[in-house]
Amino acid sequence: MLSNDKIARINFLSKKSKSEGLTGEEQKEQKKLREEYLRTFRSSMKNTLKSVTVVDPEGNDVTPQKLKDEKNKRLH
Repeated sequence: MLSNDKIARINFLSKKSKSEGLTGEEQKEQKKLREEYLRTFRSSMKNTLKSVTVVDPEGNDVTPQKLKDEKNKRLH
């Protein structure tokens, strides 16, 4: 999870870029923060998906095998 300070900085830089533009250093900082945010988001989403079970209308487990394999890796 990204700290509140970093999220606030991302938002500040975004607003500033729209209103007055960013310096070269600020552009680099924005890019670095965005990459960190995306890495964190993707990791969180992968962990969430590992806990999902897909069930069809008849109650059968139809979770894709790849997801089942990931769950088993996590448990062992």
